[in-house]
Amino acid sequence: MNQAVATSPVPSTRHRLATGLHLIGDLYGCRCDARLMLDAEYLENFCKQQVASAGLTTVGSLFHSFGEDGGVTGVVVLAESHLSIHTWPESGYVTLDVYVCNYTANNRPKAQKLFDAIKVAFNPKEPRLHRVDRA
Repeated sequence: MNQAVATSPVPSTRHRLATGLHLIGDLYGCRCDARLMLDAEYLENFCKQQVASAGLTTVGSLFHSFGEDGGVTGVVVLAESHLSIHTWPESGYVTLDVYVCNYTANNRPKAQKLFDAIKVAFNPKEPRLHRVDRA
């Protein structure tokens, strides 16, 4: 008996118009204002300020602190996609992701500006950075 196998169609050029840029950072040895590592409200306000300065659009955010000496995890949802950040103050480590879509405009320079501003604020001794073009 022959059974039809469902396959995903190859994306057309039209679907590829929503290409994106994903900037990923593993920031080791961060030497920064302790509030960036420990204070969820402070970090959230800082991130939203940097989003606006980069010319991107915040549509929502959620940040959570893991206690007195614990880190912070947070996300800023953007009209263009997202920013996520996670801190480990006990080891001076931060993960940073900025992802933007380019459906109606080229948001790559804005994403780079946002990523760079946050990276500079954390002042990592050893940043490991990755750039992924998404299609």
